[in-house]
Amino acid sequence: MLEVSTIGLDLAKNVFQMHGADGSGAVAFRKKLRRDQVLKFLAAQPACTVAMEACAGGHYWAREIARLGHDARLIAPGYVKPFVKRQKNDAADAEAICEAAQRPTMRFVAAKSEEQQAAAMVFRVRDLMVRQRTQTINAIRGHLAEFGLVAAQGLFHAAKLVAAIEDKGTAIPEAARPILSLLVAQLRALDERLAVLDREIARRAKEDAEARRLMTIPGIGPITATALAALAPSATTFKRGRDFAAWLGLTPLQRSSGGKQKLGETSRMGERTLRRLLIIGASAAVRWAMRKGSTGDPWLSRMLERKPPMLVIVALANKTARIAWALMAKGGTYRAPAVAG
Repeated sequence: MLEVSTIGLDLAKNVFQMHGADGSGAVAFRKKLRRDQVLKFLAAQPACTVAMEACAGGHYWAREIARLGHDARLIAPGYVKPFVKRQKNDAADAEAICEAAQRPTMRFVAAKSEEQQAAAMVFRVRDLMVRQRTQTINAIRGHLAEFGLVAAQGLFHAAKLVAAIEDKGTAIPEAARPILSLLVAQLRALDERLAVLDREIARRAKEDAEARRLMTIPGIGPITATALAALAPSATTFKRGRDFAAWLGLTPLQRSSGGKQKLGETSRMGERTLRRLLIIGASAAVRWAMRKGSTGDPWLSRMLERKPPMLVIVALANKTARIAWALMAKGGTYRAPAVAG
């Protein structure tokens, strides 16, 4: 019987597929197991590398398998896809995971602890409620437009639509007013829940020493600082700040060939919550600098003179990400660049 060195595990809800291979890549076994059989089977196996895709439940299984003495590895699904041969099914996926894990240059995702996943939950829930609030406002806006009532876009102007619904003198049919009132009640409930989450994030920002240091960077507030502390992997995962910015998706896509370098739009890879928060912070900084007509940052001033605002926003978000990595990796606080006299 072949000595198994790597096991590819295709995760699922109930039925899991395994693919075992020896050091040369030869197939040792293919097995289909129910959820409650997975850990029992792996406990009976000699210590080896068990690889999975970094998907829903992946970090849980990595922790449980590592407790059995195996080397649990998580791989980004995008890095597994090139190894799938022809037809896609569970067995082919497990084999592709196994082959990908045996590549010497493969990049793996660090498994998160329960505490890290719990800390990240507040941002996931907040994102969900922000999307629900936006959907509710858009529903109110669309329904009232049917009766000739419109307002400018934005959360601030939604209050005018709410006031129109509650005003008995507006030209809204009485049959529609109770239904619209339900949307208003839902909107207010979401605002209250978001306020609770924002207070929780502010509390964490005050108690977390790393978040307080990150808040010294211009464009990073309590939400972005605590999100960086909770969602970003360890700074030691990246060799330099440029790698961290690339992981966030704040670097351009390359379409280079024949020695000619061609750069496209930002890659949008990595953690989208952090990328969005950094871009929002950079956007506020750029708008403030354009409104004032000057800025204390010489680099930002030069960029605004030569480049369009949206490009400057993404470039500033990239720079902020690199500064954040430096603070997380080396400690200290942000020091503003000196302005030449």
